[in-house]
Amino acid sequence: MGPNYMILAGAIMLVSWLVSSRLKSKFEHYSKLQLQNRMSGAEIAEKMLADNGIRDVRVISTPGMLTDHYNPVDKTVNLSEAVYNQRNAAAAAVAAHECGHAVQHAQGYEWLQMRSKLVPVVQVASSFVQWILIAGILMIKVFPGLLLIGIVIFAATTLFSIITLPVEYDASNRALAWLKSKNIVNQAEYAGAEDALKWAARTYVVAAIGSIATLLYYISMYNNRR
Repeated sequence: MGPNYMILAGAIMLVSWLVSSRLKSKFEHYSKLQLQNRMSGAEIAEKMLADNGIRDVRVISTPGMLTDHYNPVDKTVNLSEAVYNQRNAAAAAVAAHECGHAVQHAQGYEWLQMRSKLVPVVQVASSFVQWILIAGILMIKVFPGLLLIGIVIFAATTLFSIITLPVEYDASNRALAWLKSKNIVNQAEYAGAEDALKWAARTYVVAAIGSIATLLYYISMYNNRR
């Protein structure tokens, strides 16, 4: 891999690190902003599900930090231990966001359905696509088709990262709208939740941009193989 790729990879890693660091600091800051209603993340999640008429989704605690996610397969809202138990603006934002995915699932949100269909493909592809790409680059003179195979597989992961953007932004919009309409948070708490979710969304934007840029680099390498 040439110097251009190293510069690209380095720039992507730097921006990703900066955004991730900013996200962590934001969540640490808003974790100190205690909710006046004293509701925990788990209680907020359960109420949002109930308010949307969702009765078949469980809210459970999962180990780790920022490991929160919604699992459409077993219909569970998985909240990290801090979010599940704590009663602050950051916990409220994350809990409501993950429930936003559950609402998407219940309402048949098209972008979520598309992403769910790509999950098995991405899980398999991510385990070996880098090896195919490296081998394709090393053998580009004698077997250019191998690099092309790697590009096609990597394109699937790039498509996944792009589709993830509307899914995540929509879930945040649903969360914030519910928090505001149901008066779950006051004005200061809402501003904190909104800011935290904006920075969370930016991590997906950086990931998508990085994936697109990397894909274009591999395509350029393939086109210029001669």
